[in-house]
Amino acid sequence: MRLPDLAAALSTPTPPLPDVEVRGVTHHAAWVEPGFLFVAIRGARFDGHSFLPEVAARGAVAVLGEGLPADVASPLPYLSVPNARAALADAAAALAGHPSRALKVVGVTGTDGKTTTSWLTRHLLRAAGLRTGLLSTVGYELPDGVLRHFPAHFTTPEAPQVQTTLRALLEAGGEAAVLEASSHALALDRVRGVDWDVAVWTHLSSEHLDFHGTLENYFADKRKLIERAPFAVLNVDDPWTAQLRGVAPQETTYSAENQHADWQARHIEERATGLHFQVASPLGEFAAHLPMIGRFNVANALAGMAAAAQLGATVPQLVEGLASFRGVPGRMELVPGGASDPRVIVDFAHTPPSLEKALTTLRATTGGRLWVLLGSAGGPRDPGKRAPLGEVATRLADHAVFTEEDCRDTPLWDILREMERGAREAGRNNFTSIEDRREAIRFVIREARPGDTVLLAGKGPEDTLERNGEVIAWNEVEEAREALAARA
Repeated sequence: MRLPDLAAALSTPTPPLPDVEVRGVTHHAAWVEPGFLFVAIRGARFDGHSFLPEVAARGAVAVLGEGLPADVASPLPYLSVPNARAALADAAAALAGHPSRALKVVGVTGTDGKTTTSWLTRHLLRAAGLRTGLLSTVGYELPDGVLRHFPAHFTTPEAPQVQTTLRALLEAGGEAAVLEASSHALALDRVRGVDWDVAVWTHLSSEHLDFHGTLENYFADKRKLIERAPFAVLNVDDPWTAQLRGVAPQETTYSAENQHADWQARHIEERATGLHFQVASPLGEFAAHLPMIGRFNVANALAGMAAAAQLGATVPQLVEGLASFRGVPGRMELVPGGASDPRVIVDFAHTPPSLEKALTTLRATTGGRLWVLLGSAGGPRDPGKRAPLGEVATRLADHAVFTEEDCRDTPLWDILREMERGAREAGRNNFTSIEDRREAIRFVIREARPGDTVLLAGKGPEDTLERNGEVIAWNEVEEAREALAARA
């Protein structure tokens, strides 16, 4: 796209611009390549305008920002806009050719359940014959089904990565896409420029308040997805849903708790083969089988079915799709072990409600003792959840092991003491604190016995661990496998 044409697409009044080709857009100076438009964003720690000499040397053809600072001279043509982040997303969509307009796009948001719901929806749409891609916290997939990873671990990548991935999906013959839309992505316009067909709401609880400030702000940012879609799938079991009714032009509701809803689950049974239940829906009543553990996954299944049905999936396709679903990496993932080993489960549960769900689920299927290993993120990220995590862990498990989980620049023992305080204030001392997560995993798996269950909570599929300003490679499942092998 030529630079003057891009400026016109952004409705940006500018002086005459050179007629050069724009090959891409980014707001990271280190990601600039020859022919790129650089978006200078004023952040909490850095102002993108301070990188103008660097991006010019890297071959940028122009700069876009909210006004050039008086003490900065731009070596490149400068486009001034009222909102740089919004313009970044708009430019990314324009340069990619607005790929979402040619796709059927489902967005999924909520605190808990959005990753499983996203993967389930993707699987159901494929069962319905749609060549479907996925962008989630676990990674992204094109229609070939190969799981790929973005270079940084965030739920939704930046706007240029979203748009280029959707373009790649479309060029690979894709017909539909499922996007896991985080509150950060919605607040920071990372998914601006995506044309949604269906928005799914799972559940809201306290999370990311370091960024949003209040639970109300957090809700308001997540609500943006519902506001931007023509059709919403809403969980009436979540109290926040009352504020979402009627926001989208059309909506359907679901409930796994016997409330009145368009999609309802009845006669839920947890068996060795997974979840079995009856579905009452606008498509009629039918029996469903989901080969996953965790009663809470019934709600995720209902959400996925309702979204897929809106895009044309039939009852036989939904039934077959559910029955053939094999779960999500790092979500209630069973680590293979021997007959003399405990059952080891890796799960992303990192909030008090999600930890309570996971432990309650595992308790019902554990014959021996239930162990849990967990930590809590450092920095300003929701320090208020550390004590509640300690309380939930020691109340629902026989023994808890507190350890690191992306402590960043926060002294680890400050985090561990808060978790210990939550346990002690509830009158419990059934916990052990071990700083090093690898050592903690080896400890808990060594101490557990056959018939016991060990839940490794908090990291799930994440491939890095942040410790004292250092980011190290991490694979929770591999760590568990090595710990199981060390028992032999």
